Amino acid sequence: MKDAATALTRGLTARHIRFIALGSAIGTGLFYGSAGAIEKAGPAVLLAYLIGGAAVYLVLRSLGEMAVSNPVSGSFGEYAGKHLGPLAGFLTGWTYTFEMIVVCLADVTAFGVYMGFWFPDVPRWIWVLAIVFFIGALNLLSVKVFGELEFWFTLVKVAAIVAMIAGGVAILIFGFGVHETSEGVSNLWTGGGFFATGFGGFVACFAIVVFAFGGTEIIGITAGEAEDPARTIPRAVNTVPVRIMLFYVATLAVIMAINPWQNIGTDGSPFVQIFEGLGIGPAASVLNVVVITAALSAINSDIFGAGRMMYGMAQRGQAPSGMTKVSRAGVPWMTVVVMTVALLVAVVLNYLIPESVFVVIASIATFATIFVWVMILLSQYRARRRMDAAQTAALAFPVPWWPYGQLLALGFLGFVIVVLAFGSDTRVALVVGAVWLAILTLAYRRFVRPRLAAEPAAATAGGLGWNP
Repeated sequence: MKDAATALTRGLTARHIRFIALGSAIGTGLFYGSAGAIEKAGPAVLLAYLIGGAAVYLVLRSLGEMAVSNPVSGSFGEYAGKHLGPLAGFLTGWTYTFEMIVVCLADVTAFGVYMGFWFPDVPRWIWVLAIVFFIGALNLLSVKVFGELEFWFTLVKVAAIVAMIAGGVAILIFGFGVHETSEGVSNLWTGGGFFATGFGGFVACFAIVVFAFGGTEIIGITAGEAEDPARTIPRAVNTVPVRIMLFYVATLAVIMAINPWQNIGTDGSPFVQIFEGLGIGPAASVLNVVVITAALSAINSDIFGAGRMMYGMAQRGQAPSGMTKVSRAGVPWMTVVVMTVALLVAVVLNYLIPESVFVVIASIATFATIFVWVMILLSQYRARRRMDAAQTAALAFPVPWWPYGQLLALGFLGFVIVVLAFGSDTRVALVVGAVWLAILTLAYRRFVRPRLAAEPAAATAGGLGWNP
């Protein structure tokens, strides 16, 4: 039995978990990063998001199969360790933490950009510093409070997306003096055609597309604090990818139908740009509030996910033992402190390289996301291969299209790695990723493996501390 000082509280309902997953995925990648994807691929970006969304669904179903059978904190880090070996679990857990930190760096950077809409003369780093401490404080509250905040944050942006789709359709049909109705949705194929930038542009956008969907795997992290994992995890896995694809594809289709894709810049949110360009000032201001809320939601989820992963790894002796300590509210407070300090890097980057920071961060996050997804798929694949017919039949939430769906998803992720290698502005992600994995491997061999070998009983019980 876990000590009360190190036990998490199961306070997340199905409603919380669905919206936490949505909150992590529908954020900066849609409201800000989509401008870069549109710039690379033109209207064909819609097809790219559909393909990427299908791959995400296969990853989440693989994660869901394992999470329902074994709901634990830091789930896929533990699954990789169990099915692929201790080193794989160590690499997966810390790379997911790295992913959440880097994604969060992008999210806080986007927050600074959004605030520049109203306060163009205020340096971006000031807003970034303020939001890091604000969200860090929120995550020190109880998990139930966190779940409620995330629910309302996400509800605001989902409602805004639905309203924007409805408003955009109304503009396309009735014009309202800001759009020529006779054009219909022809902007989606005029100005160079649907594949306006060619096949090369279409392929290049996949790096940003994968970045946009990064974070959805947080569904597995929530399993350790879900009130009824067997019911809540399948519901979240089955509904979230469909909603994400709907939101991304429908909203971007409306955006590009109203305004030619060539007019969408990367200096702010394309959502705000369009209404500002159409002369609808109040709508642009309202949407800026929405995209700020979206950034807050994504940052909130990122800190939660990374913190819970570090907590789970500390229980298995793969992170400092101090990270298992929780507050009276049942929150692993040390992990929140670590995340907050790590995010101060965003303040420095936004001070030093404000113009290029987002592209660099997004590329590195994409590499980390792909690595984690690959490990999830391989863990599930290995686990299923080891099962006999009776064990397979007993699965409460088996993956569909086994094993071909998993193999296709792995092939797609390999393809995106190649895309990163050929992009001049994304190649740095592979260099950083390789260095990161090398450092982790050395750290494992130096600090973790000797202790696991010396004290196997303590390691199995989760009581082994990592004290380098």
